[in-house]
Amino acid sequence: MDLDVVFLGTSGATPTAKRAPAATLVRRGGERLLIDCAEGTQRQLLRCDVGLLELREVFLTHYHADHYLGLPGMLKTYSLRGRELPLTIYGPRGLKELLSSLRRIFGRLTYPLDTVELAPGDVLERGDYRLHAFAVNHGVSAVGYALVEDERPGRFDVRMADELGVPDGPERGVLQRGEAVTLGDGAVVSPAQVLGPPRAGRKLVLTGDTAPAASVVEAAAGAEVLVHEATFLADERVRAHETLHSTAGDAALAAREAGVRLLALTHLSTRYFGHEVVEEARELFPSTVVPRDFDVVQIPFAERGEPELVRSGARAKSAAQASQA
Repeated sequence: MDLDVVFLGTSGATPTAKRAPAATLVRRGGERLLIDCAEGTQRQLLRCDVGLLELREVFLTHYHADHYLGLPGMLKTYSLRGRELPLTIYGPRGLKELLSSLRRIFGRLTYPLDTVELAPGDVLERGDYRLHAFAVNHGVSAVGYALVEDERPGRFDVRMADELGVPDGPERGVLQRGEAVTLGDGAVVSPAQVLGPPRAGRKLVLTGDTAPAASVVEAAAGAEVLVHEATFLADERVRAHETLHSTAGDAALAAREAGVRLLALTHLSTRYFGHEVVEEARELFPSTVVPRDFDVVQIPFAERGEPELVRSGARAKSAAQASQA
């Protein structure tokens, strides 16, 4: 099951020529989860190989304008395309009021639009994984999101299955799902006889905007990837804490304390260059990257390697391709 993060917007409150405001796409298998939807998000999708997906779900971290201003335009575009597929928007307290106000902008839609307000501690069960909403410290109604996969069965021991007489067929699949099978001679084979120890699933944590907070460290404990804001550097520490944002060093300390495998810093202020941000963070947490727009972080299972930043992994379209879109 593939899991990765596409960085559609990595700037802070204002866009730059190279960075759009906050928008992040999580891809897990065939699922697509959009976290925040800043100004220009639908254009960012069109500028890369993702395209303007028929998203089923959008998750907002909070209601500062630089995290939702792209939503009305995207909702209207879907309607102009004749969309019928339902769309659900999740967010902290205040979401229903926000969408009620925005309706005067996007008007009547051709598809059902649902809203679900989440509080810290709420969990959305998704079969073999869960989405946790957790508390952050930003002075307004706000949450972060953690995608937490279930444990997976251990590796299947083919040699042991052969020795126990398990035929090469559906019975082996049943055992891999954790169920016992009865063989033709009446012998019962349990999963424990042919499966190794359970293997951990993956954890991906996205904070949205936040000042340093114990709740973030708790939510990120043991995560493969922590996507954390880094609006300021140490020279603006006072300003960062006054506005309830984090410095790159703050984010690095959170990653170190949580024991994550990779820290990805985003929401960069226009006053800094990416190399300045990553240099400050790596002094405290070496496994830090600063993605640019359209970069991708791939998150393999632990036994298959470390999370990896792929520059331009979403392959921005050429000018010729964009002109034909």
